Amino acid sequence: MTVKEYLMRRMQEGTIHMTLIDPAKQDSVVAATIAETAERIGTDAIMVGGSTGVTQENLDLTVLEIKKLCKIPVIYFPSGAHALSRHCDAIYFMSVLNSQNVKYVIGEQVKGAPIIKKLGLETIPMGYVIVEPGMKVGEVSNANLIPRDNHQLAVAYALAAQYMGMELFYLEAGSGSPQPVPETMVREVKKNVSIPLIVGGGIREPEEAVAIKNAGANAIVTGTIVENGDFATRLEKIIAAIKR
Repeated sequence: MTVKEYLMRRMQEGTIHMTLIDPAKQDSVVAATIAETAERIGTDAIMVGGSTGVTQENLDLTVLEIKKLCKIPVIYFPSGAHALSRHCDAIYFMSVLNSQNVKYVIGEQVKGAPIIKKLGLETIPMGYVIVEPGMKVGEVSNANLIPRDNHQLAVAYALAAQYMGMELFYLEAGSGSPQPVPETMVREVKKNVSIPLIVGGGIREPEEAVAIKNAGANAIVTGTIVENGDFATRLEKIIAAIKR
């Protein structure tokens, strides 16, 4: 079974949860223990990536250590073609659709495509847009941020992604955002597209996760909360709320 098939099957059963681990935020052994804990309490996949500080070395080491301890898929959430790991189970082949810099819309993808082919990595095409406040990822990718009250613009981007053949659409508020993507925006996007919808950024509480789930998200991503040491209880509550 491919990673894409695995994700689609899990999403048919209900909203899934994915844990995002930034290889630049801790050493690889600590990252693996975070992933192992997340798998034990019910996360469906591990995403590895970050906006800054990802290198070939810390990416490879992190993925290899995680795979020693985890059976669920490890998916690379790339920041560019400068680091691509053969050890990942799959890679989101993603375009930052609302970047004002063509580098992040198609340039890095052109650089990375021949390397991905040589590595034999499974690709999962994904449209990715950044919603206010955007945080570091919005800054790094020079995004023309989607205003929180402009639901129709988010819908237009989602439809464009679907019509271009992308298989997933990701609404991102940015790691560490004080607020998640508005549930009203999630609801409008989900009403208008047929491809799975992923939502991440600023989701810290079970109530926020449930609201986004109920609005129609097929997958919810949390990352920042696992960077702060004693996270297991908080993460377990979020996952339990999503799966309830």
